[in-house]
Amino acid sequence: MTDENLDQSPQESAHAGSTATYFIVFAGLLGLTFLTVVASYANLGTWHTPAALLIAAVKAVLVLLFFMHLLHSPRLTWLTLGGALLTFGIMMWYTLSDYLTRDWLSNRMP
Repeated sequence: MTDENLDQSPQESAHAGSTATYFIVFAGLLGLTFLTVVASYANLGTWHTPAALLIAAVKAVLVLLFFMHLLHSPRLTWLTLGGALLTFGIMMWYTLSDYLTRDWLSNRMP
């Protein structure tokens, strides 16, 4: 620790959120979990999976930003997250391009 950091409180140096913020985010996560359960029983047809994935993505963003303190992280942490998401996107792209171009899939669909 440097002398400059000794003058700051732990909340200022770590950018810790307030307790109210954590409770609001937790309530939002509970609400989104309830929405996931409601969506699982709803007849959404082909939109069932995209709706569930959208809700899951919003929950993941809330956890990353607030509970994992990514909101106030340095740029290197954001760059690492971006690289991980890019790698995940590439893996999903190749997986889906293989799956969606198979012959048996086109024979099953009306």
